Amino acid sequence: MSPVAMSLEELIPSNHKKSHIYSIIIRTALVMSTLLVALSIPFFGLVMAFIGSFLTMLVTLILPCACYLSILRGKINIFQGSICIFIIVVGIIASGFGTYSALSEIIQNLI
Repeated sequence: MSPVAMSLEELIPSNHKKSHIYSIIIRTALVMSTLLVALSIPFFGLVMAFIGSFLTMLVTLILPCACYLSILRGKINIFQGSICIFIIVVGIIASGFGTYSALSEIIQNLI
């Protein structure tokens, strides 16, 4: 929430005397909107677990190693390449287990 709040706060003129109050109002509105979304969507936690397990592994493990291998294709040794491949495989396996677990919980709660 902090990056969203900070980007919205940048729209407030800096010379405005009540910018602190606007900052509090923006952050409160963001928290309230998140609460409303969480209460209105059934299984919100499970949906977030699904998104997190899929995208977190993709962004933190798989893509950085894949980009590293792509950028330095001919300049790395076999050890570095094998470590990157190992990290990618572990990321894919962890993402698969997490995604399967979250999807099975969602389906189990729907039935």
